[in-house]
Amino acid sequence: MLKKKILVAPLNWGLGHATRCIPIINALISDGFEPVLASDGAALALLKKEFPNLAFHELPSYNITYSKKGALFQFKMLLESPKLLKSIYAEQKALKKILKTAKFHGIISDNRMGIRSTTIPSVFITHQLNVLSGSTTKFSSKLHRRYIKKFDECWVPDLEGSQNLSGKLGHLKNSTLRIKYLGPLSRFNKQLLPKTYDLLAMVSGPEPQREMLEDIFKVELKHFKGNVLLIKGKIENKQTIEKDGNLTIYNYMMGKELEDAFNQSDLVISRSGYTTLMDVAKLGKPAFFIPTPGQFEQKYLAKRLKKMKLAPACKQHKFKVEKLKQVSNYDGLGHLGNQWVNFSDFFKLF
Repeated sequence: MLKKKILVAPLNWGLGHATRCIPIINALISDGFEPVLASDGAALALLKKEFPNLAFHELPSYNITYSKKGALFQFKMLLESPKLLKSIYAEQKALKKILKTAKFHGIISDNRMGIRSTTIPSVFITHQLNVLSGSTTKFSSKLHRRYIKKFDECWVPDLEGSQNLSGKLGHLKNSTLRIKYLGPLSRFNKQLLPKTYDLLAMVSGPEPQREMLEDIFKVELKHFKGNVLLIKGKIENKQTIEKDGNLTIYNYMMGKELEDAFNQSDLVISRSGYTTLMDVAKLGKPAFFIPTPGQFEQKYLAKRLKKMKLAPACKQHKFKVEKLKQVSNYDGLGHLGNQWVNFSDFFKLF
């Protein structure tokens, strides 16, 4: 019997959208579906490395970049709005061509607003039912929910109750959206492995902020008392490894290798991107977060976790290695990441 094809299309904005689709793709395979990948840039490169045997399609790029100055982020996003709308239209054209290549039974779009169909079930994955954008939050949230409403279902990777990871981002008081809560998603599993690193430092996000954080880490973490694994988050054709004092530097890590690195490290420092929060919660690791300058969502999440006494955080330009000592005063996120998800219930839509 032919397997049902499901198009899985994560947004290429950092690597988080792609990585949190990995457990969904694995679950689709386990349940007898045939996932087909669709994305662009680093997100597609990552998924191709994780699933070399799966078919894939390249989608148009959103080509949105950050300002070097966080304070200009909101203005930069407003300037990018016409490009965003153009990209959504280009996605819709690309999807029509893809759907002609084979018979698909469903679509799972992670934050790609143009990847939906009126002829087959289409799911939108997001943890942002509210889109924080400063003074334009009300407008951006309303616009985002208008697009979400066009999908058959919206899957939120979080817990439904008051004990959750996303706070007001992923929870609405009243809504007509067809929302289902997946629970936190992570491609990793907790393992008892011997310690190799005292600190795992991960760099991620769009340029130029990714490189700016990498430069800060290379300076500050040389003063850390212990072994540091620094992962630059650059998906390139070949994996490279450098040694610089107490730093072991990888350009990227994938799959089992990255899972082992997490489990073999005592402490994690990273962006407060939502996918990383879910990974840290699933593995029960103590963490320190540095939100991307100007990105309201990451700033909100970091501030919320700090207020809840779960994890410390600071602004990028204020980071000093001494601040990592604060981690011992916080409770951690482990209690939010031990939920089991039955994906089969969600896949009944297809």
